[in-house]
Amino acid sequence: MGTGGKLYLYPLWLRIWHAINALGILALIFSGISLHYSGRGFLLLKFETAIALHNMAGVLVSANYFLFVLGNIMTKNGKYYRVKVPGLSKRIKKQIQYYVSGIFKGEEPPYPVSEKRKFNPLQKYSYIFIMYFFLPLLIVTGFALFFPEIIMEQVFRVSGVMLTAVLHSVSGFLVFIFLLIHLYVASLGKSPSDNFRSILNGWHG
Repeated sequence: MGTGGKLYLYPLWLRIWHAINALGILALIFSGISLHYSGRGFLLLKFETAIALHNMAGVLVSANYFLFVLGNIMTKNGKYYRVKVPGLSKRIKKQIQYYVSGIFKGEEPPYPVSEKRKFNPLQKYSYIFIMYFFLPLLIVTGFALFFPEIIMEQVFRVSGVMLTAVLHSVSGFLVFIFLLIHLYVASLGKSPSDNFRSILNGWHG
């Protein structure tokens, strides 16, 4: 519950996790881009520095991910990720219509933040896909590339290492796109900085 119409939606553990995850993901993006284009003369970081940073950030994000999963199991934060199938397409369509036109007309959001609902339908299911599918895929393929001897030599006549690298790159790219969208949606609060303050102090409203 909150005071003065505010809701305490971001407990300390979640804010710490969010900060570590954000820094780790940014480090992975910059070092990953540098590694990906290292052979073409485009370097954000020196090759050796990029490898060391990418590996350290990967371990950090992986360990931090278990904090996220454990926190959702042990606290009420997990309820915000529960899937509700009945009426799902209707809720998503309604939220899309709001983002496409309603928000520009000054309409009230169809699914405002409350103690029972922290995310609108589009946010909720995009978070579920990223946090419970693509981020784990990024972590698993990252560790496989770190220990390539555990990768199958061939999968359907395709190099196992190459397939793992492609999956790692694709999942990393999708996480990067999600980050950009996440930052944009976060700016759609009462003011552009409102949601950013919330993740710093824990209070929404």
